[in-house]
Amino acid sequence: MNWQVKYALANIAKETRSTAEHVEGELIRIATPDQPDVSAAISAANEIGAATAASYREKYPELDFLCGYRKTCVWYGEAIQYLEDAGIGWGSLGTLGSAALDGNANSASHKVYKFADRLLRQYGQVQEVIREYDRIHRVSLKSGTSVRIGMIADYEPTAEAVRSLWDDFGPVDTVWNINPNGNPSPDAINAGQELGCEVMKWDELREYLRTA
Repeated sequence: MNWQVKYALANIAKETRSTAEHVEGELIRIATPDQPDVSAAISAANEIGAATAASYREKYPELDFLCGYRKTCVWYGEAIQYLEDAGIGWGSLGTLGSAALDGNANSASHKVYKFADRLLRQYGQVQEVIREYDRIHRVSLKSGTSVRIGMIADYEPTAEAVRSLWDDFGPVDTVWNINPNGNPSPDAINAGQELGCEVMKWDELREYLRTA
């Protein structure tokens, strides 16, 4: 049994009222009272692209959810679109646990970014959203302007977090601190200015999009 499968089984048993069993390879089955069983693949990949997502679906045709076990796992936009089109949920172990309890594993998406993604798509000035990565969105506005937005979920993003986002995913116009409870540090804001982008919360981003 792979290490990530072993830890996933232990965490599900510890953190939820669901039970989980190993089926084969990286596949587990989760049972929750009054909810449908969930077949989930537990991946240890550092990043998940469309080819990786397709290989899991081919290997496990009964797949309901693809879990990126590592907290640092990066999801490519093509993989997200592929899984959503196929009716397969995706995201972290925490997302999987919640989805099993809620009975919506086939439509669940990474809980860290789900609300922020929805906010962007529902904002009235937005015409189109292209998701390049789980945390990078290219937004076309009704004004004709295109804005590339990077998301950081830290409670208080640091200058290093801003620089790392830029280095790992390329230049962005804005860095959005999506944690509702925290605020970016002054050093993070200064780092963004040095790079040529703004670091902001939702209220500031909404105004930015309105006037862009």
